[in-house]
Amino acid sequence: MAKQKKHPSGTIALNKKALHDYFIEQKFEAGVALAGWEVKSLRAGKAQLVDSYVLLKDGEAWLLGSHIAPLKTASTHVIADPTRTRKLLLHKRELGKLFGAVQQKGYACIALSLYWKKHLIKCEIALAKGKKEYDKRDTERERDSHREIQRAIRNKGKED
Repeated sequence: MAKQKKHPSGTIALNKKALHDYFIEQKFEAGVALAGWEVKSLRAGKAQLVDSYVLLKDGEAWLLGSHIAPLKTASTHVIADPTRTRKLLLHKRELGKLFGAVQQKGYACIALSLYWKKHLIKCEIALAKGKKEYDKRDTERERDSHREIQRAIRNKGKED
C-alpha cells in the first residue's frame, strides 16, 4: 500500500494592506499557474502579496506585483524572476463577473491571500472599492473600540 503524503495546510501569504485600503465586495478563489521553483519557495513560505493586483486582459486574469523569493537550492538551473506575471485560473463566468465589475467606476480586482487547498496553491482575489482617508480612520476607530470592549469583558472577572 502506498504511503499517504501529508498535504501542507494553511495560509502562505496575506495582503493585509488590501483590507486596510479597500472595501471587499465579493471574493473569488483562483488557481495559480506556477513554475516548479515557485512551488518549492511557497512550501518554504517565501511569498509576499503587499502591492499585488489582478490585471484582466484578453479574457484572462493575471497576477502582477506578487513576489516569490527563489530558494538558492531549488533554482540553480533556471533564471528565476521573483516578480514575474502569473496567470490566474478562473471559470469563464467568474471572469465575466470580474470584467463587468472592473469596468464600473471605482472597482478594482486585488489579491488577498495565497493558501494551500489539499496539494494545490490557490489565490483568493476580490472585487473591491477603494476607501477614502476618513473611511480608513473610521475602520481603525471601530477596531480599537471593539478591542477595548473585549479587553474590558475579559478583565471583568479578574478585578476581585
